[in-house]
Amino acid sequence: RLKRARLHVERAIKEKKIFTVQGPYPVIRSLLRARGWVERKLPGMGRVGSQLGQHHGSQETQLQEEEEEEGESPCSPCPHDEEEEQWDEDLDGIHDLMSHLVRDQVPYFIWTNRCGAVDCRLLRQDQVVNHYAQVGAFTTKEGLCLNLRNLPWFDQADPDTFFPRCYRLGAVDERQAFIEDFRLTAARSLLKVALEKAGDVPVGTEQPPKSSKGPDVPHTMPPTAGPGPPLPPQLVEEALQVCKQHLGSLGHQDIDGDPRSPHMMGTDWNRFLREYYCVVHEGAGLVLSKAQRERCCALLQRLAGRLPQLGMEGDRHGWILKPGARGGVRRLAGGCAAPSSRAGEWVVQKYVERPLLIFGTKFDVRQWFLVTSWNPLTVWFYRESYLRFCSQPFSLHHLDPARHLCNVSIQKQCRPARGRHPQLPPDQIWSCRQLQVYLAQVGRAGAWHQVMVPGMKTAVVGALRSAQDLVGSRKGSFELYGADFVFGEDCQPWLLEINASPTMAPSSAVTSRLCASVQRDTLRVVIDRRNDPTC
Repeated sequence: RLKRARLHVERAIKEKKIFTVQGPYPVIRSLLRARGWVERKLPGMGRVGSQLGQHHGSQETQLQEEEEEEGESPCSPCPHDEEEEQWDEDLDGIHDLMSHLVRDQVPYFIWTNRCGAVDCRLLRQDQVVNHYAQVGAFTTKEGLCLNLRNLPWFDQADPDTFFPRCYRLGAVDERQAFIEDFRLTAARSLLKVALEKAGDVPVGTEQPPKSSKGPDVPHTMPPTAGPGPPLPPQLVEEALQVCKQHLGSLGHQDIDGDPRSPHMMGTDWNRFLREYYCVVHEGAGLVLSKAQRERCCALLQRLAGRLPQLGMEGDRHGWILKPGARGGVRRLAGGCAAPSSRAGEWVVQKYVERPLLIFGTKFDVRQWFLVTSWNPLTVWFYRESYLRFCSQPFSLHHLDPARHLCNVSIQKQCRPARGRHPQLPPDQIWSCRQLQVYLAQVGRAGAWHQVMVPGMKTAVVGALRSAQDLVGSRKGSFELYGADFVFGEDCQPWLLEINASPTMAPSSAVTSRLCASVQRDTLRVVIDRRNDPTC
């Protein structure tokens, strides 16, 4: 047994098939061992921050967890996004034995669950590692928010068509821009509500027609309160004037961005917002003249042609507060609530108020993609993805996480709603194939391949191009990412975030299959295809 182990180790050393895995990745270990690779195990394996000293002649390379520099992505999975996996067993101790025999060898393939665990500057050219440096430019909320604004300099794509507008509250100019956007959004929302109360639906903000070929459940949007006393007609007139001036300023925007909006001056915004909330949240009435109705319809129709997000932004004025440098969401609010700590730690983003629902329930999609080069940019977009459902029906009148945040770690703490539709999965997970079956049932069979997938590809490539010059490119590196999307009622995708080190811990039968498949196919690209480009 010892002789066989030595022969296997000698062959692996000669062929440079020594690998190191940090973290619970039994699939990666198993696949590499099946290819004849031998693992050099880390001391204290499975704990982020363990150190590896590599000695090969006079060469020394060290992998270590370092303190993150300010502005650099932590690149570690969120505590709620990385779940425990069971270690693969080594019943006869043969892998431990071979690991001991290669303890002084250089690992030529390194897979870690934290980019900060590897200092790529100390690696040899023939060492392959599953991370790039400085990816916080697109894997943090703050980085994505900042760099996508520069996309028009690199690409013809418009980030407003796939990324809900977002502001860094710690930047003075962006905080002011958010205040202006907040006010303008309220003015547009008031016009929408006024028309809806009058029985009109403005062009560009209407829901797509419901199909009779399958089940569908519209948004549950009962009034918050009974009809209240009508507000003064000048409220609508003020909103019309603000939106008209905004439309005029949109015609003068250029690539450098619009200056401080002149129409923001001279309005008592505190009073306007109070009265707006009386209409939307307390059921106060609005009286529209025929001329005002016509002006509202015409103005919103023209705005729809200039504002790609007009349809998805709804009329409840919902914004979502997120930590800027890490994963997760702290608060969803229909008002301008102040952050609970320093503003510089947060971004605020427009909430997608009119998402595509399945049986009245919100979902998002986790889409994997693999980057194997930054120059030229080379992206492998995985053909399969999965859906994560909320456990409660969607409602903008109830802002609890069970209805709005699709993260597995959040939803596993929530009880499914009573009367939940029987076709919704008990484990809250669907494959994209199941989504395609559902879309065909509701008369939208072509949406996945014609709208959703192309839109997700555009968003991913746009995010990568916006950060291309900021990432620490390295020829021997690659990285697998997980992008999260929601979809509008028109099936257009909206990028929420991009995760480094996406979880490979299966939480359902669907993810058990897909997580294993994406790891297998990743190795096919970065190892097998390197040796045989035709595989």
